This record gives sequence, structure tokens and C-alpha cells, in this order.
Amino acid sequence: MLRREISRSYQEFSDDDGTEPTEPYQHSADSKVEASQANGSALPEDDPNENSPILALDKNCLKSFFSCVLILIYLTLTTLAAFLAYQTISDFLHKLQHPVMSVRYKEVEEFDPPGIALYPGAAELLSCRHHYHDHIPPRSLQTNNTEKQLRESDCVMDMVNYTDPYSNQTKRQAMVIQGPTDVLNRELIFLQFSRNETEEDFSYISYMLFARYSDLNKSKDKESFMRDCEANYSMRTFSGGFRTWVKMSLVKTSGRNESVEFRHESSVVKYNDRRKPDEKTNELFFVVFQWRDPFIQEVNDIITANPWNMFGILCGVFMALFKAANFAKLSVRWIVKIRKRHKKAKRSRELNQVT
Repeated sequence: MLRREISRSYQEFSDDDGTEPTEPYQHSADSKVEASQANGSALPEDDPNENSPILALDKNCLKSFFSCVLILIYLTLTTLAAFLAYQTISDFLHKLQHPVMSVRYKEVEEFDPPGIALYPGAAELLSCRHHYHDHIPPRSLQTNNTEKQLRESDCVMDMVNYTDPYSNQTKRQAMVIQGPTDVLNRELIFLQFSRNETEEDFSYISYMLFARYSDLNKSKDKESFMRDCEANYSMRTFSGGFRTWVKMSLVKTSGRNESVEFRHESSVVKYNDRRKPDEKTNELFFVVFQWRDPFIQEVNDIITANPWNMFGILCGVFMALFKAANFAKLSVRWIVKIRKRHKKAKRSRELNQVT
């Protein structure tokens, strides 16, 4: 107001004098405005931030929001990468402990002759014959021809005495017979036993199958061999007064544990006893051993866990973590830069207000 009054009084004084006013103050003010515009700076009266405080507040809120979003994205990526690494390692350890079983069937024309260990006890062997095409004699052999039929027997057998693997006080006697080999011609072995009548309600004969009969002949200690077989193979039975048909199948397992296992399929048919009454005092046992089919089931334990696959996944996870850390570092730098710029602008506004 004082400047305007001085200017006006100066103008009136000039008009009264009749001379043209020079307006030195106005000229100097205009020159200052032009200089400030040329330098690219605004006067404190023309500062846009002072004229629009709401716009500056919105910018600060937006920058803070974006910084929070960036930090949240970084935490999310880090959590996902850590979970993926943990899941990958857990799956790898689970696959190592639980291998997948691969089953393959191999067809053969002949099997290695298995060993058939029978435990007749008080029963007496009447006959042991090899037959083909399921041709079995319709009548049982008579007990009075036992010695003659045993001489005519075409089975290879051996008697082994050994100690029970589960009880050192029990002695066992096994009749080991060489099993059939020709599976294409349906070779079978037919055995007959006889035992005097006893007071037992149920009568049976136990038997056991092991992989190869030749292993018994090659063994230097047959007693230890039979003891180990009884400890590793299952024991089965067949009853008196019936014909038990045992069909064998072979399963080989390889991988962590190498083993050979027999699977039994047995069917029972009642025997029609046509003997004379005085001969029926002896109970008869009949059993047939035959291969079920020419296929050997081979089971392999396959470990599906691939260490290279896990290594590649972990490399990808660590790369994602590295990228997320780099992204977070750049975000922090950007936030610090924005804050410095904001402080600088605020300081410059304060200086302009003072001047």
C-alpha cells in the first residue's frame, strides 16, 4: 500500500508539473519478474504448492501407498519361494523313502526246478511221480506195494535233519523233492502219503517251497541251509482224505532287497475212498505240484526322486529370492529418494516464505 501511494503521489506530482512520468519503480518490478521467469523460479506468491496443499497431500499418500504395496509384494514372493523350497525338499525325501514298484512279466519255457520240502512226520510216502497234461492215475497205489513203487519213483529227493530255527530244542526232518520244470508241457508231480489212524481230529502234512533245488546240493551245510529257508519262506499244509492241487508262481523282487517268493494257489477235491474196510485204517494224503503259468513276475523298486530335478527347482527358487531381494532394494532406494526430494522441496518452500 505504501508503494502504491508513493507511486500515485509521484504520478500526480508529475502531472501537475506538466512533464511525462518515468515510473522507475514499476520498471524495476517488471524487470524482477522477467528475471525470475527467465531463471525458471517463481516468486513466493506464485508457488503452486502453496496454492494447492491438497494436491501435495494426495501425492504423499499415493507414494506411501505404493511403497507399502512394494513391500507387500516382496514379502509375498519371499513366502512363496520359501514354501516351494520346503515342499520340494519334503517331496524328495518322501520319494526316497517310498519307491514306486514296477512290475514286469517275463515268459520262460522252463523254470529252474524248485525245492519242495515236505514234513510228513509219521506219514509214509507211497509214490512220487512226474506226469504231463494233468494225467494222473485214477486209483491210488496200495500200501503193500510201497517198496516197489518207491523203486519205480522218478523223483529226485533228499532227507535233511536240522534244528528248528525258532526252538533249539526241536528237531525237524524234511523230505526235499526236486520240483517240476517243463511249464509248456504242463509237467506236474503227484505225491501220495499214508498214515496210520490216530486220535487227532485233523491231520495234515506241512510243506515249504524254496527257489532252487540245486542250491541245496551246492550247499556245504545242508542243515543251516534248511534252517535259513524255514526262517525266510512260508509254511503251508495239505489235509488227509483230499487231493490238494498246488499251482506255483514265481515272484522276483529286485532293488533295495533281493528276494524270490512263491505264490500258491491251491484247490481241494474230496477223495472217494474205494478201498476195502480193513485197508481204510490208513489215512491217505494226495498232493499235486504244478506251475500255474510260464510267466515270472519281476518287481523292481524304482526311486522316482531325481536329485537333478530338485537341484534345478531349488536354483529357480533361489533365483526368485535374489530377484525379490533386488526388487526390494530398488524399492527402498526409490522410497528414500522420494523422501529426500520431498524434504528438499519442503525446505525450499520454507526458504521462499522467509525471503
